[in-house]
Amino acid sequence: MYERIRFTEYLDLDLNDEHWYCHDCGTRLISARENYKRGCMVAQRLPEEIHNPVIDGPYSFAPDANWVRIVEFYCPNCSRQIETEYLPPGHPITVDIEVDIDSLKARLEKGEITVVGGKLVKVQTEKRA
Repeated sequence: MYERIRFTEYLDLDLNDEHWYCHDCGTRLISARENYKRGCMVAQRLPEEIHNPVIDGPYSFAPDANWVRIVEFYCPNCSRQIETEYLPPGHPITVDIEVDIDSLKARLEKGEITVVGGKLVKVQTEKRA
């Protein structure tokens, strides 16, 4: 039985059932062998909704909506914002976390690493002189 691993501020990995979970409410999102974003609610926002122009005119220091889309990913249960991406229009959703689950489990079983307080920790081995 493994403790959940906290991958980001609001995203946990449970190796017992190999799923991503919302850290805040514990909702199971999707298989950890898939992109966690596919298990989230998605909202696309225009840059001007978030970044107010600093000055008037065409050069306002705000992102241009013709060049960028802001895509937000939320927990489908508690609506906690898990991730945000700035992408060119039409660009596919990125895969920012890809875990080799089998290797991770093997290293945990061998005792090379452990989970302490939701964090992966390398196990210190004694060095012989």
